Amino acid sequence: MVRVYVSSVIEASADAVWQRVRDFNALPQWHPGIADSRIENGEPPDKVGCVRHFHLRDGGMIRERLLALSDFDYSCSYAILESPMGVENYTATLKFTPVTDGGRTFGEWSAEFDCDERAARRSCRSPSGSRCSRGGFDALKKHFRGGR
Repeated sequence: MVRVYVSSVIEASADAVWQRVRDFNALPQWHPGIADSRIENGEPPDKVGCVRHFHLRDGGMIRERLLALSDFDYSCSYAILESPMGVENYTATLKFTPVTDGGRTFGEWSAEFDCDERAARRSCRSPSGSRCSRGGFDALKKHFRGGR
């Protein structure tokens, strides 16, 4: 089992950050690596169990199932159902915690998954394995600094 953990501090309230990312179908609106997204079968994007189908800017296609969504904890968990990444049993959690000193937000993106030894050497255990998470946090930080 491989574990990836990335954290960041965002200069905005947890309420504001959560409103930006809460919609499970909104990845293209805040993550620079995502080209498009849709929720399958017309389900609401906040329904636990819904499946998002999206494309990366490099053309890869990913399908993910929403496992949990909490407005109280500012968190969501999801599982990858299909992807070109060579991972299995992938589950991830995105969580935001208010930082009471200065109205900031502590963001955490963690994932666990299995991958074959070659993939593990190539990317799963390397810093690039967290590239997607880091790109999302960097985009959120830029957005809330006013650099839309």
